[in-house]
Amino acid sequence: MWRQDTSKAAEPRAKLSRRALRWALEALVCQHLTVARLAEALAVSWNTANNAVLAEGQRVLIADPTRFDGVAVIGVDEHVWRHTRRGDKYVTVIIDLTPVRDGTGPARLLDMIEGAPRSRSPTGWPSGHRTGVMAWTSLPWMASPGSRPPPLKSYLRQPR
Repeated sequence: MWRQDTSKAAEPRAKLSRRALRWALEALVCQHLTVARLAEALAVSWNTANNAVLAEGQRVLIADPTRFDGVAVIGVDEHVWRHTRRGDKYVTVIIDLTPVRDGTGPARLLDMIEGAPRSRSPTGWPSGHRTGVMAWTSLPWMASPGSRPPPLKSYLRQPR
């Protein structure tokens, strides 16, 4: 009986190889390809491509404990999708603006948190992740039509 160790090529019982996952994640993030196009290129169903890319993104981006290293300035944006079958869906996007401020590169994604806005903020992060952050901003007043923004200084919060 012939046996080959394929663990370096793909996770056990995976439908896509590690290289295919890397290509799909880069195509989605850098080239802005849709999940439908990824699925077509990989010859898999939309659900297979979507689940694989979400899991790989979680593994490579979100589960990396060093992603907060060197973060001094972050931006927080709340987004709502109103065209879903089950009502509105919310996500809070947190990006590192330090490279933009320093002129060393583009902003980078730190986290995406599913759920209602205002229920999430960097102050809810473990204190070890907040120590180097100089300021964070969010604009929750924009969600209320006719409301006026509070003074700018109320958006700047110092970590504890």
